[in-house]
Amino acid sequence: MLYNNLYLKSAKIFTLLVLLACCIHSQKALARVRSFTKEKDGVLFSLDRGILKVKVCSADIIEVKYTIFDAFSKNESLVVNNKWSQPSEFTVSDEGNSITITTARLNILVDKATNAISYLTKDGTVILSEDKTTNKAMQPATIAGINTYNCTTQFNSPADEGLFGLGCHPLDSLSINYKGRNQDMAIKYLTGAIPVLLSTKGYGLMWDNYAASNFYGAEDNNTKFKYVSESGRQVDYYFFYGPNFDHIIDLYRTATGKAPMFAKWAFGLFQSQDRYLSQDEIITVKNNYRNNNIPVDVIVQDWYYWDPFPIGSHIMNPARYPNPKAMVDELHKANIHGMISIWPVLGKGTPNFNALQKMGGLTDITWDNVVTHTFDTYYDAHNPAARALYWQQARDSIVKRYGWDAWWVDQCEPDNGLLLDARRQSNFFIGKGIDYFNTYSLQHSKGIYEGWRRDIPGKRAFFLIRQSFAGEQRNAATLWSSDISCTFDAFKRQVPQGINACASGIPYWTSDIGGYHLNWAAPTWSKPENRELFTRWFQFGAFSPIFRIHGKGERALFSNNWDDKTKAILLKYDQLRYRLLPYIYSLAGRVTLNNYTIMRSLAFDFRNDEKVYNIPDQYMFGPALMVNPVTEQLYTGANASAGKTTRDVYLPKSTKWYDFWTGQRYNGGQSIAANAPIETMPLYVKAGAIIPMGPVMQYATEKPDNTIELRIYPGANGGFVYYDDENDNYNYENGKYATFTLNWNDAHRQLSITTTKGSFPGMLTQRTFNIVIVNGSHGSGPLPVDKFDKTIVYTGKALKVNL
Repeated sequence: MLYNNLYLKSAKIFTLLVLLACCIHSQKALARVRSFTKEKDGVLFSLDRGILKVKVCSADIIEVKYTIFDAFSKNESLVVNNKWSQPSEFTVSDEGNSITITTARLNILVDKATNAISYLTKDGTVILSEDKTTNKAMQPATIAGINTYNCTTQFNSPADEGLFGLGCHPLDSLSINYKGRNQDMAIKYLTGAIPVLLSTKGYGLMWDNYAASNFYGAEDNNTKFKYVSESGRQVDYYFFYGPNFDHIIDLYRTATGKAPMFAKWAFGLFQSQDRYLSQDEIITVKNNYRNNNIPVDVIVQDWYYWDPFPIGSHIMNPARYPNPKAMVDELHKANIHGMISIWPVLGKGTPNFNALQKMGGLTDITWDNVVTHTFDTYYDAHNPAARALYWQQARDSIVKRYGWDAWWVDQCEPDNGLLLDARRQSNFFIGKGIDYFNTYSLQHSKGIYEGWRRDIPGKRAFFLIRQSFAGEQRNAATLWSSDISCTFDAFKRQVPQGINACASGIPYWTSDIGGYHLNWAAPTWSKPENRELFTRWFQFGAFSPIFRIHGKGERALFSNNWDDKTKAILLKYDQLRYRLLPYIYSLAGRVTLNNYTIMRSLAFDFRNDEKVYNIPDQYMFGPALMVNPVTEQLYTGANASAGKTTRDVYLPKSTKWYDFWTGQRYNGGQSIAANAPIETMPLYVKAGAIIPMGPVMQYATEKPDNTIELRIYPGANGGFVYYDDENDNYNYENGKYATFTLNWNDAHRQLSITTTKGSFPGMLTQRTFNIVIVNGSHGSGPLPVDKFDKTIVYTGKALKVNL
């Protein structure tokens, strides 16, 4: 009897376990399509568990939402600001096993048995498909004591696919391709996240979820990838069809907002240091640059100008800054602009803290202030009223009061170290912190950008921001890679991070040239090995979208830490940056007008060359220049003859290349040992390129673009769109700008220039082009050319020149 009772009890337990397992399996099984309804903007699917919406935003932008609940979230996206007021045309048909949604560019198939979605070209080629065994899912989870749902989507990924983007991760691996690797996507100190992914298969994805997340790039033996967010009420992602990367980024910014133009001065050199301590020191830096004829456009006042007053008091200590307005005015008289650092944290007891606390505009998230040993408080950037008050406080106390030209938005991720559960549990105005983990910076920059546009209307906004998120480009944001160390290893990591940040749709990126710290102290910059590090980083910085020195220790270009040889090399690259401003500013015009990307993963221009997919340290700077930073220490100690003085460079196929320094021409599709002594960062120019170069200048607007050296690299057809405007203000938004196109016909050796389109006050009515057809040493290198192939005068009317 005892045996029989035990047997019966065991049998019942086994049966219960089987039923429980079946129930669990059923919960994990994919939801079948029960019915569908065509709506004005897409198709709504009723599933046997939950609902699915495929929204046709345009012929090549598709939004997918899935939830296990009866309705989707009513909260508006913080990232996507396009309201899609004119729904795109599409048709829907039932094909038996699937429902097909057809647009002018895509066929979207929804599998009835699994609700898995496939995206196909019009000729039936699969671009991307969700995994039919594990695609969109929501699973209950408890995180930091909060009951929520993990949200995930899994996609199939062919072996030959390259994946790029996902933001800037300063301490990440040296890989540039996310195929086969994972990535933390929770914004924390020294960890960034921009959930935008570009594939060499011709599509882009953006996950519209703001919780801490992870990307898994090596699922199922590297045949799939997935994105998992720790919290959410629905799966929500956008699909963009290119197939080229430029069109994908165009679609991303169509959805999330254009990047506004920066003033021309923002493309010159930024001089910064941790930290200038007084008004006299700032003016001394200004004098040393101008008196030594070293080009510079911006001097930066970093943190703790308020010391000993609490952070957030917005006071420039009058003992050290007796007249900040006079200081900024003096910079302006020298044609130098000023940027100041203002943080989103406030010390207790300050009037600003008290005002925000009174209106409910503070969070319960604190920052451990290692200088004052206090715990200072983040304001609630998700609260519109708090954003408005915060802007008003900074505007009236510092920004507009003293005439600063740019804002360094430091410490803009609410990160209190290891206490991230407190961040999840925090109550923002908009909702629980766990659901808005990644969007603090986005909302913070939204408030200060909107305030700046309203209250300082004639001056273009510029914000240097740590840890940007998707959509932040519309807030005049430049992403900076945070407090990296002064080592070659850290430098080497910056190159792929900058490339991937820009591949994520944020067009402007920069790093601290030289690194921020060495074990939280200043390196001895006069040591030869540190001079080499700074020189190599400076070369890279000259070909970054924003050109900026910052960090611990004196490292201005006039510094006595540099020997004469180092000073000469630094000056050469500084002057070259300024000579290239007609090229760079025209590219900035393309960023705003055409959603262009200046710092370009090689996959932008050579997507069909698989050899470029895993090169982490080469990129295109605009359409013409391929940049190849030297990120290894070539010299050892004081012995300049030791070490390697070349670096490997791959020249992508389908074009010919010129060495910028020598004019030597190479066939594409090969790897070479590029000459790279300390004075040379390998630069190669694509055949067919047209590069407009100006004179050497001390600041960006010193000389008008009325005399341009026009370098043409023969061997292929090519073109370049020249952009010009008033250099500052927002009149360009009302059409006050001008463009003309330069075209090179290689077979006929003919340059044609179109009629100028558009106009603006003060526009040049005549330009002189000194044309140089690059041939070996003729037209190579950074210096102005003495002998031109032809000089022409362009008055805005179309013309053709035979060469």
